[in-house]
Amino acid sequence: MVLKVRYADGIVKEVTDPGQALEIYRHSTSHLMAAAVNSLFPGTHLGVGPAISDGFYYDFERSESFVEEDLKKIEDKMKSLVEQDLPLEPQMMAKAEAIDYFSRKGEHLKVELIHEKAGEKLSCYRLGELVDFCTGPHVYSTGLIRPDTFRVLNIAGSYWKGDDKKEHLQRIYGTAFLDGAELKAYLEQMEEAKKRDHRRLGRELDLFSISDEAGPGLIFWHPKGTRLRMVIEDFMRNDLIRNRGYEFVTTPHVARDKLWRISGHYDYYRQNMYVFQIEDEEFVIKPMNCPGHIQIYQSKMRSYRDLPLRFAEFGTVYRYERSGVLHGTLRVRGFTQDDAHLFCTREQVYDEILALLDLVLFIMRSFGFDKYQVELSVRDPNKKQDYAGSEEDWQMAEDALIRAMRSMKMEWKRMEGEAVFYGPKIDVKLIDAIGRPWQLSTVQFDFTLPKRFNLEFIGPDGHAHQPVMLHRAILGSMERFLGVLIEHYAGAFPIWLAPVQVVVIPIAERHHAYAREVRDKLFEAGLRVDLDDRNEKMGYKIREAQTQKVPYMLVVGDKESQSGQVSVRNRFSGDEGAQPLESFMKKIQEYIAARAVRP
Repeated sequence: MVLKVRYADGIVKEVTDPGQALEIYRHSTSHLMAAAVNSLFPGTHLGVGPAISDGFYYDFERSESFVEEDLKKIEDKMKSLVEQDLPLEPQMMAKAEAIDYFSRKGEHLKVELIHEKAGEKLSCYRLGELVDFCTGPHVYSTGLIRPDTFRVLNIAGSYWKGDDKKEHLQRIYGTAFLDGAELKAYLEQMEEAKKRDHRRLGRELDLFSISDEAGPGLIFWHPKGTRLRMVIEDFMRNDLIRNRGYEFVTTPHVARDKLWRISGHYDYYRQNMYVFQIEDEEFVIKPMNCPGHIQIYQSKMRSYRDLPLRFAEFGTVYRYERSGVLHGTLRVRGFTQDDAHLFCTREQVYDEILALLDLVLFIMRSFGFDKYQVELSVRDPNKKQDYAGSEEDWQMAEDALIRAMRSMKMEWKRMEGEAVFYGPKIDVKLIDAIGRPWQLSTVQFDFTLPKRFNLEFIGPDGHAHQPVMLHRAILGSMERFLGVLIEHYAGAFPIWLAPVQVVVIPIAERHHAYAREVRDKLFEAGLRVDLDDRNEKMGYKIREAQTQKVPYMLVVGDKESQSGQVSVRNRFSGDEGAQPLESFMKKIQEYIAARAVRP
């Protein structure tokens, strides 16, 4: 699609790049929404309205609350403005003139932005009665925004500049696509996502809860949720120890502020850390595991013969996240990272990255994710002075990352300027069952911590050398990964992961003894099994097991008790008929060993 856009200097161009065109289209639609709100609800003050990854939003300050019924009014007004084909006209203002104009309009948030961001001259865009401080560009006119390509979605709370000490705002989200068919597909995906919402399923399946008394962003894992976590952790521990050469370590949850000052986190990350005093000393609840792993590395002198060292930990960390961004298990304040730090020589870097990428793909496929996107984040070539590490460091790191991805036959997108200041990285985004990408796995170079902590190993030349340090996460955090996993499977986990793999259901009280015998044999075989011997009707117990998404139900009555069999019901295909218990166990154990996604 060719999009006709107008820049702040008045120049009109045709944009053909789909990504750029979509961002401009969405940002223009956010201004369209602001114009509609401005018209419908006089006295509403404007915040900001950016394009985001799946649409756009605009923040508003208003004495009254928006309600669901307002969304339809706003969308209808937007369509009316589209029909009027109003131009989005740029106009340049002197800074003082703009401050005077927006002050007279009562737009104090815009005045604050102008004071902070504007030079001596700045650009605004007029859309009908609305004038908004913005650098643009925007579509040439509202007529280029087709009414079948956007939708006003929902209302949420927010704070000005994300600071809960500042003004409380109302954020209205919308989405827009260059094509109506893409919007339709997205809305269908959103409907499916509602059915898979991990917050609802977590409650219904009795996996986890969040307590108002304890505070937001803190997850309480129930027995079933903890079983699921343990299965995942045990699987990963066994593979990492047996096949990957990792050593698991355990580090304290708190440490003196000195440790975090050396690492640099205290200066750069203090606003997200929990800090407290004990006997005139300042301590920090750990927000990440890397300084702890470094302490273990430094506990004795290391030789090149010791390297590579691979320290892994399921380490629980705590970070202050503002309440407005918390979201179930996906965005929390306390979470457990599947964290590891690798210390190696420069000559070992390529092999280590290759092994890490192989590990990422193995783990993702084991959990049933076979589609993914890969991004390589590198420096902004025009701002190399802003990054830690030497030119040689960055060249070595980027070359190793690229060589490893090529060896794995990966396709990747190069993200110029997206590297963090301390090193390049690879991010792997898995694609879930309904096509959504999730950022989980990361392989990250770190050129700062080895220097800050003066890490050394003795090389074959007898001299001290600095090791290369790699951060890696596969699942990201247990909380986030489990939220993604719940939504991917809509709570119907593969049998190898299911918190309850089998439920035994006796038909009548006289069958309880045989049902317990079946339960015990399954338990001894290592299966996660429940017995439902409640005084309820069979249909009710079967429906409940189905609702709880238990993979297999074993119904036992007179015939089964006498023959030593079980009547099998599969969660997916229903009744499988009677079969010997031993045959059933053998089949299930094969499914589990193969980590089958579906029997």
